[in-house]
Amino acid sequence: MADAFRRRPFPAGLAGRARTPAVGQTVRATLAATIAYAVAVQLSPAARPLTAPLTALLVVQVTFYATLTKGIRRVTAVVVGVLIASGFSLMLGLSWWSLGLIILASLIAGRIVRVNEFVPEVAISAMLVLGVTHVGGGTAWARILETLIGAVVGLTFNLVLVPPVWVETAGDAIEDLARRMRRLLLRSAEQLTVVTPPAAAADRLYAARELDDSVGEVDVSLRRAEDSLRLNPRVREALMHRVVLRTGLDTLEICAVVVRVLTRGLADLAKARRRAEPLFPRDVGVALEDLFGYVGDALVSFAQLVSTEVSANAETAAGRLEADLAAARSVRDRVEALLLDTVERDEENWFLYGALLADVNRILDELDTEHRSARLLEELDRSGRDLREHLPRLPRLRAWLTR
Repeated sequence: MADAFRRRPFPAGLAGRARTPAVGQTVRATLAATIAYAVAVQLSPAARPLTAPLTALLVVQVTFYATLTKGIRRVTAVVVGVLIASGFSLMLGLSWWSLGLIILASLIAGRIVRVNEFVPEVAISAMLVLGVTHVGGGTAWARILETLIGAVVGLTFNLVLVPPVWVETAGDAIEDLARRMRRLLLRSAEQLTVVTPPAAAADRLYAARELDDSVGEVDVSLRRAEDSLRLNPRVREALMHRVVLRTGLDTLEICAVVVRVLTRGLADLAKARRRAEPLFPRDVGVALEDLFGYVGDALVSFAQLVSTEVSANAETAAGRLEADLAAARSVRDRVEALLLDTVERDEENWFLYGALLADVNRILDELDTEHRSARLLEELDRSGRDLREHLPRLPRLRAWLTR
């Protein structure tokens, strides 16, 4: 009983959820808003300075980079909303038609000051200020002071308590995507040596299409990780981290597309069978089953290499990937010879057999370590070029500091 109790997964799952960005954002935003309110009570003449915690709540983000870049636009949106609410309250008062004018003016002003995705927050801030109290001249300046207090507290909060780096979370998401692709390949391999109804093959195709949603979810996690690396004093070689993860996801995204095309070819082959017979002869199906298994293993090894590229385990992961690719290529050559004999007996579907081999070759080429090294160098060169174009004085400053 004691051993069973220790193996309960709930505490581990709870600990895992506690490290998620949503939980981290909740805790940080709550603390920042509370501190902002406590500071505003001491500095603002208003009895209930609620604009300060509101601004802090809007400014604090999951990463420091997002706080800095989005926080400025959000502060601008709140200040503009407060000013619009002050002017309309003094001139027109609050009624249904003046509220409509306030919303219209706020949305237009948000476009003018270029707060981008925070245009609605200009109108929201104006309505919130009007809803709290009647806005006079002194009250308007008090609200602006509270807004600045909330912004300063939010930025300082992320300076003192640097947000976590979400690289590990992104690496786990990339590896999970690779494991989903491997499971799909293994499920498809199970249908190669048995009679496969077209509906069953179509189910594999639908599952392959769902990989697009998984790629989008991983991209969101990766963008969060990239933001957490920018301007983070705890991270060295942040550019290398970003390039390794981004190029890794790009490769897996290409492989996901190829896997979808591969499952489409199997679905077409299932439809082409005019009688109840397996998709492939027994010897070909067994060889293809081995090939799909090695390709799936290579996908997982590649994802593990991406997530450990800058760690001490990178060499081990690279060796595992090379072994999986070598095994897959060896079986691929055997499958190619077997399919040539099959084409002579089934000339109608030769193009499906050729497409199947082409898809496997494309995945193996994308996972190749030399191909990956070339991609990394290209991406590093492009990132360096972009940095020099956006900050042309930075190389000269770096050279001057070096001298």
